[in-house]
Amino acid sequence: MAAVATESVRASIAMLEKLVAFPTVSRDSNLALIEFVRAHLEGLGAETRLTYDDERRKANLYATLGPKGIGGVALSGHTDVVPVSNQLWSTEPFRVHEQDGKLYGRGTADMKGFIAVALVLAPEFARAPLKMPLHIALSYDEEVGCKGVGRMIADLLKASVKPQSCIVGEPTLMRPVIAHKGKAAFRCTVRGMACHSAYAPRGVNAIEAAAEAIAYLKSMARRHRDRGPYDQSFDIAHTTIHTGLIQGGIALNVVPAECVFEFELRYLPGDDPAALLAEFKHHVTTLIEPEMHAVDANAGFSIEALSELPALHNSAEAPVTLLAQELSGNHDSSKVSFGTDGSQFHAAGIPTVICGPGSIDQAHKPNEFITIEQLQQCERFMRRLLERMQFRS
Repeated sequence: MAAVATESVRASIAMLEKLVAFPTVSRDSNLALIEFVRAHLEGLGAETRLTYDDERRKANLYATLGPKGIGGVALSGHTDVVPVSNQLWSTEPFRVHEQDGKLYGRGTADMKGFIAVALVLAPEFARAPLKMPLHIALSYDEEVGCKGVGRMIADLLKASVKPQSCIVGEPTLMRPVIAHKGKAAFRCTVRGMACHSAYAPRGVNAIEAAAEAIAYLKSMARRHRDRGPYDQSFDIAHTTIHTGLIQGGIALNVVPAECVFEFELRYLPGDDPAALLAEFKHHVTTLIEPEMHAVDANAGFSIEALSELPALHNSAEAPVTLLAQELSGNHDSSKVSFGTDGSQFHAAGIPTVICGPGSIDQAHKPNEFITIEQLQQCERFMRRLLERMQFRS
């Protein structure tokens, strides 16, 4: 049976509708949404800080309500969403559609639902006699490698205003998550030598060389799947290796001179991405490139790092974990395979836990949704935090 929305959750739904209506796909600017949120929070008396990307097309927002000074709790979320192109949606993706207790729209689960609840309850935090500050931290470019949040964190450390702890509201069904895998992403450019396909042995086929390299990445992935190392606390218990993009060639009867592919490593805490990359490079240089060089000395591979996100590994007994358990009513903790901004907060000395409404199973898919019940659970979480921050420092 679908949950019945209370008056307060109706306010969160209305806010979610406004946030989803900003089409903040990572390739585009998020400034309109950031300015909307900034005006909302400054109207409540919040102090705000902005940090921009190099082109000043995107910004992070860090807002503080309550007493001045360091410490307090940060509620962190990313403003960007993944594209909807080439996805078959049943509804308009940037307009919330409510049906059977579910709210459909791009970003409803990942992760504007959490942000909406925080913004709707912000007036109550602003009016309350808080013993510590509440911070709302919104980032850009999380979906393309968590590239934006680092500038926010650097600004906070420089200004000596970092929070005492951080809760990242990624979709976890309101269950505290204490660890996630790291991610390293790479672009590999393969240089061949073109010729007529009737004389293929006289050229260097960049696509075939790339295919050999990708096949080796797949063999590495199978090895981790079959032999580990494992951490059964994760939803995928081993390191994964994945090739997600490839392009090359101009015509079937032309030996391709170039092929480009992108791959990623999602590694367990404690696994070494540098060692995995070194293994791949060794295979390429010793077993693939020599045959290429025999035809053309200029042929070969170039590997470019695209992004790297460290793994998050917190303790089940850490104060921020216990806080999230208390607020959520879930007294266990889990680990997940997807990455978040949380690992960068944690690496900066800000203890971090992941806990937010919605399911990651809905993320990045057509007809993404969050349930009204999940928004209600998130609201209860926030109200417990509000009560706690009035009586404990």
